[in-house]
Amino acid sequence: MTPEKAMEWLEKHPDVGSVRAAVVDLNGVWRGKRLPIAQARKTLIGGTRMPLSISTVDIWGTDTDDNPLVFDSGDADGFARPTERGMLQMDWTARPTAMIPLDMWQEDGAPSPVDPRRVLASIVQRYKDAGLTPVTAMELEFYLTDPARERPTSPRSPVTDRRLHGDSVLSIDELDHFEAFFADVYHACDSHGVTVDAAISENGAGQFEVNLLHCDDPMKAADDATFFKRFVKGIARKHGFAASFMAKPYLDRAGNGLHVHFSVLDADGNNIFDNGTDGGSDRMLYAVRGLMDAMPESGLIFAPHLNSYRRMAPGAHAPTGICWGYENRTAAIRIPGGPPEARRIEHRVAGADANPYLILSAILGAALEGIEAARMPVDPIEGDAYSHDLPHLSSDWTHAINLFESGKTNAAIYPELMRKVFVLAKRQERDVFAARMTDFEIATYLEVV
Repeated sequence: MTPEKAMEWLEKHPDVGSVRAAVVDLNGVWRGKRLPIAQARKTLIGGTRMPLSISTVDIWGTDTDDNPLVFDSGDADGFARPTERGMLQMDWTARPTAMIPLDMWQEDGAPSPVDPRRVLASIVQRYKDAGLTPVTAMELEFYLTDPARERPTSPRSPVTDRRLHGDSVLSIDELDHFEAFFADVYHACDSHGVTVDAAISENGAGQFEVNLLHCDDPMKAADDATFFKRFVKGIARKHGFAASFMAKPYLDRAGNGLHVHFSVLDADGNNIFDNGTDGGSDRMLYAVRGLMDAMPESGLIFAPHLNSYRRMAPGAHAPTGICWGYENRTAAIRIPGGPPEARRIEHRVAGADANPYLILSAILGAALEGIEAARMPVDPIEGDAYSHDLPHLSSDWTHAINLFESGKTNAAIYPELMRKVFVLAKRQERDVFAARMTDFEIATYLEVV
């Protein structure tokens, strides 16, 4: 959307009282400014100045210690410029507002190496240079909860007013009870070009999964997932709920995952994973090998927070072993069935708490590394992956941070500065949690030892 088109949009929505000009940081959190409508044109045409470090703050919005963007440069500004997606209406606030999604650029006009959207753009450009186009889709899981409770609690049905209990996987009744909420979510998505497909009731009480349709533009696919999360959270509040994409809000219920499906087209539009058989092409297998090789060191992208590792446990509906298989949902990498021309890879590792731009960067970057290296993977797994003796994804946050920092494949996927500040932010987040003493810890030791 051009600045002129965006201004026309604002003129057609006189009820919009203000705009939010925002970027997505490395944690996937929107950060930016509230602007009066009178300042919107300036931002739409020329952008707005923000510190480059805004992309690198920790989960609480605090600058990280030893961040070179803060201390070495005096916390210099860059330019935040509107993306091609235009305005996003947010009608769940007290007065309707709109958001201008922004990218961060350096003073000299180069893309910011720590802006997650620009990181993904560099991976997409590598595919273009190779004459290839990734086709991607995401499936996101989330819980609706009761906002009046401090700890996650399942919501009350809008129909029966009874609190949801137990698993209701693929329950049509549960979907029907929340029809008004889903109708508003689908309307918001439709209004902003977010291509939404099926919604299902998932394994936990109040848990749902929504599929986004395949798209031959990874930038749009990551935008769609990020916008979708914002729509769901805002619209949930409008309907009296809270929405959580936390990886594991309940210890005794399924976690929230974010699964990525992708294939790759050549310059003639042919799926390079299709060789006319159910097994898929050699290049598909090379991509699988690349994904498996990179998985240990990219685990921090897929599980970026303390809570993420509660989901990465055997039997918790999240893959823990590094393996692949055909039509096997216990495997980290699944090759779904279907006609050969639709052959694709499903990457099942990421939690819904991870940053969609960085998830796609990790997956597409590793797949391309694999295709270029042309090495075959180990044999596909059969049966329950949890029962096999496999190399495992890290179940320890500190270990995952260290693996990401030293990863050789990561050096080919992410800019050096992005890797450095991401590690700083994750270590700071870890240290804050480590400095907290829980009530349970005190109760256990205070008068016992």
